[in-house]
Amino acid sequence: MDAVHTPNEAPGSLSGLSDAVRRAECSAHPERVWLAHYDPGVPAEPEIPDVTVDALLRQSAARFPARAALAFFGRETSFAELDRQVDRFAAFLQSSGLGLGDCVSLHLPTCPAFVVAFLGTLRAGCVAAPMSPLLVERELEGLLGQTRPRLSVVMDILAPRVGSARKALSGVLRTPAGLSGLITAGLQDSMPAPIRWLYPIKARREGRWHPVPHTPETPNLFRLVAAPSSSAVATRVDSPARPTDPAVFQGTGGTTGLPKEAVLTHRNLVANAVQCQAVMAGEHGEASAVLCALPFFHIYGLTVAMNFALVIGATQVLLPKPDPDMILKAIDRYHPRYFPGIPSFYAALLGRTDLGRHDLRSIEACISGAAPLPGSVQEQFEALTGGRLCEGYGLTEASPVTHVNPVRGGGRHGTIGLPLPGTDACLVDLATGERVREAGRVGELWVRGPQVMSGYQERPAETERVLCDGWLHTGDLATMDADGYFAIAGRIKDLIIVSGANVYPREIEEVLVLHPAVAEAVAIGIPSAKKGQEPKAYVVLKDGATATEADLKAYCAESLASYKRPVSIEIRTSLPRSFVGKVLRRELIAEQAGEAPATIAD
Repeated sequence: MDAVHTPNEAPGSLSGLSDAVRRAECSAHPERVWLAHYDPGVPAEPEIPDVTVDALLRQSAARFPARAALAFFGRETSFAELDRQVDRFAAFLQSSGLGLGDCVSLHLPTCPAFVVAFLGTLRAGCVAAPMSPLLVERELEGLLGQTRPRLSVVMDILAPRVGSARKALSGVLRTPAGLSGLITAGLQDSMPAPIRWLYPIKARREGRWHPVPHTPETPNLFRLVAAPSSSAVATRVDSPARPTDPAVFQGTGGTTGLPKEAVLTHRNLVANAVQCQAVMAGEHGEASAVLCALPFFHIYGLTVAMNFALVIGATQVLLPKPDPDMILKAIDRYHPRYFPGIPSFYAALLGRTDLGRHDLRSIEACISGAAPLPGSVQEQFEALTGGRLCEGYGLTEASPVTHVNPVRGGGRHGTIGLPLPGTDACLVDLATGERVREAGRVGELWVRGPQVMSGYQERPAETERVLCDGWLHTGDLATMDADGYFAIAGRIKDLIIVSGANVYPREIEEVLVLHPAVAEAVAIGIPSAKKGQEPKAYVVLKDGATATEADLKAYCAESLASYKRPVSIEIRTSLPRSFVGKVLRRELIAEQAGEAPATIAD
């Protein structure tokens, strides 16, 4: 294959856009200075189909029935079969009494079970609430209490934990009669022989073998969607939902730090997938594959991997974890054209000593998000593949992508790129509330577009605070140059981003202050070469109390998922405070970095 890819332009996306048409588009949107710097063929306003998310699968199944929709450790599922499985799961939910607006929580890694459960939930008219499999019981109780799922689809190893959390909320959750509330699935359910037979042996040896028997009360997902004995069960199901109805409750801390649920509609998700399609390289419609190493329970993976693949009719090569060995084997076997990820994915591959034995030159385009993309990683990866690795930006409340560097050429390192087609963006001065118009000046980033959420579930006050006239106040500080390229300058919110996952300092702090020896606690993010950031905590002990760092770390391990646990806990006699007594987190951050506290100039 040639060293440099020259991808075809997407049909139906204004390919061969003339200079006159581009000037007309720029004139129609005078504030969108970035339009002049889009790749050729990228429209200012993509056409968003007025459909629900599950209809994307229906459309691809009609166009490419025999094409592989999913590939998992070598076992493939065609678009036609996936569509039938989704119909069967939707029919089961409806026959169990679930309907429009009812919630189903998903506790699954990236695997066929997630795809079937997610799309089947939406096709039944229900709302999906994806949750990280790493959450401990205390965290699960909080999220289940907010979303109130009638059923939970879980990986078999998680059944005891999720079942216990549901039991603690039995007075709140309306579990259908005759069901335990759990629908289980195991990774082995989707594996081909002989891996399916060997997997239990390895899982037992590693202490990960916890199969849950299929029963009427706790059914197995793949038993439910197997070929039905009754033709009535196989009847096609059409979603009763409208595009404007909620599709997903997605956990986020927003700009306040406490977890809440962003309500993303079908239109939000469809729009963002189509916006990503509009800027991506390649011929959409021809056979291609997307390497899906991102977690689907996170909105980033859900949109740029799963939903994007559904839009273009591509095969999803599913990996339950971003293991470099798995990634390289999948690339060797399926030759994916698209590989969305986070910087640590690409850096891990570049660090392999056996990389020369693998051919990565099928990869044409990768969107990197969730953390800044090091220039050296970008340059080495592009030289290795001949494709493009482009930094982007987004947030849960925007489904999530709002910006990305041009995929077919150009782009500027150190920036998050240009707003997506159909997206408006501006900067607002924190002091005056006025729009920042000078290139390079810092302001809060606001975005507006069809991908912006409808609000936070049952949080009208917080919704009103971050949404105004369609503008989403991101809580991030940024700059924009004269050509419309944006760069993140800092964060108003105090999120700690660990390997692309949001960690909210207040969650850590609330756990620590429950320790009988702790009087005060504050958490910050510290740089990590492998994970981008990791949590660090500072605590003040109660008078006369004693506790060691090891004691406090062990306490955190009982109530926090592994990626949320502080890697360092520093015990102090006091914390820096403002004149009104508020702990000055920014001083701790500056101290950790060996700097004076940073300020943003006007």
